[in-house]
Amino acid sequence: MDLGVTLLTGIALCLLVQFVCFLFADADLTLLWATLFGSKPETKLKGLVVWVTGASSGIGEELAYQLAGCGSRLILSARRVDQLDRVKLHCLERSNLKDKDILVLPLDLLERASHEAKMKTAIKHFGNIDILVNNGGRSQRSLCLETSVDVYQALMELNFLGTVSLTKQVLPHMTQRGSGSVVTVSSVVGLAGAPLATGYSASKHALQGFFNSLRTELTEYPRILISTVCPGPVQSQIVQNAFTEEVGKAIPTAGDQQHKMVTSRCVRLILVGIANGTKEMWIAQQPFLLFYYVWQYAPTWAWFITDVLGRKRVQNFKAGLDQMVTGIPAGSDSQGRPVYGAQSCVLPLDL
Repeated sequence: MDLGVTLLTGIALCLLVQFVCFLFADADLTLLWATLFGSKPETKLKGLVVWVTGASSGIGEELAYQLAGCGSRLILSARRVDQLDRVKLHCLERSNLKDKDILVLPLDLLERASHEAKMKTAIKHFGNIDILVNNGGRSQRSLCLETSVDVYQALMELNFLGTVSLTKQVLPHMTQRGSGSVVTVSSVVGLAGAPLATGYSASKHALQGFFNSLRTELTEYPRILISTVCPGPVQSQIVQNAFTEEVGKAIPTAGDQQHKMVTSRCVRLILVGIANGTKEMWIAQQPFLLFYYVWQYAPTWAWFITDVLGRKRVQNFKAGLDQMVTGIPAGSDSQGRPVYGAQSCVLPLDL
């Protein structure tokens, strides 16, 4: 009897510890385990050639800095050459890399006809590509009924087809060598639906489906990693550059990002995942991380929560109170004065 009580007590304490740890978690349990007991990026990624798209700002820029600190050789791609040069300079200042160890390779994901030549330039410079990080893309902030089909086409062309095109150029090189990693930055809205992001969510769902299927086609290449990263809200410029209801129409202001995960922490977790061969990474602070698990294991509850919060989010957006679009906290008017009774709403889709 005493043994049974002791066993039950031990199980209860173990579950309590796990629960408390989860309350403070900022990534899925597999990834957090790797941070504690897995391989370190500084060891696994040193000397590898890593091609990062969207490297001129946000997550891509921070990836460049931390990879440089790990001793990785870098290919930095985006459209803005001046910003890529700035990132390269900072990488050299923060690491022991030499100028030849970082290649600035301007790239437009929409210009798919140029991707083969870009890949050949990268191979010519370094001789190989060990890791491709698909990080380029744009978000969206608009209601479906108000959004032009041209916006949906632009999102799919950029986020999905541009990423697929570049991957298809690099992947034959990896299969020929028998090793490599393709890491794609998706989103929480690649797993779940969200208001104001119908086109963005669709493009990320497409990426999830493509790379999950691609992974099954490459089982004969066990040393090739296909990994998707699903961040929640992270501090970056993705909101500033988001599509609205018309192509070319900019968002007035991106609003406060203090509630979001700091970029450096997100990138550190990504690198840990790459170093440990993690196939899918969930990265978000609470309560956003809980939303991943509810959506995965209790979808009926997830739909209920999404419906309730989504309704408030749309109402705020229509009233001009949406904090992620206007830059004014929900519950304020256009002059920033409090509106009593207004509902504040921040969903895991504020990416």
